[in-house]
Amino acid sequence: MMKRLLALLVAVAALITVAVPADARERREQPSQDFQVDDSPSFANFFANFGAGGTTGSGPIPRTVVGFHSNYEPGTIVISTAERRLYLVTGPDQALRYGIGVGRDGFRWGGVHRITAKKEWPSWTPPAQMLARRPDLPRFMPGGIDNPLGARAMYLGSTLYRIHGSNEPETIGQAVSSGCFRMTNDDVKDLYDRVRVGAKVVVKNN
Repeated sequence: MMKRLLALLVAVAALITVAVPADARERREQPSQDFQVDDSPSFANFFANFGAGGTTGSGPIPRTVVGFHSNYEPGTIVISTAERRLYLVTGPDQALRYGIGVGRDGFRWGGVHRITAKKEWPSWTPPAQMLARRPDLPRFMPGGIDNPLGARAMYLGSTLYRIHGSNEPETIGQAVSSGCFRMTNDDVKDLYDRVRVGAKVVVKNN
């Protein structure tokens, strides 16, 4: 009787192991992400039909309404340097996704900051570290269409980093900056008008 019971238990255990798909076991072992994106066309079209946007913008990577499942509050900016995308959480399970340029190798970083200032057509004073690498750069540039900060800039905490526009839209989606996040001028104007000073910015360098 005991042998039959033991054999039955072994068989049941084997069935349970087989019944759990390998990918499900991997998901349990992997650390869970704190957000999940649904960028299916049906999702974007749903919100476009209700006046929430859909896909728009004139840059190389159109900004798009996407499903964004997370615990972040509306108004939070989440930057994924690996994706080279910026997400503005706009509501429960929803975000606006923008294409961005990120820091090149050795200049990418992660952390949590707040937007401490916003400026239209900002002037640019290259920091000392950048001038040491590029002594050919001007010591000061007034705001304008030729300024590398573009049409708008949002400053991140006490760092030297910014979310800003660009007069080089072809670099969007690339890793070419010294740590700042570039957007097309069209996209940075859109984001600028949607966020406030004090908004949380989460930079994920993975």
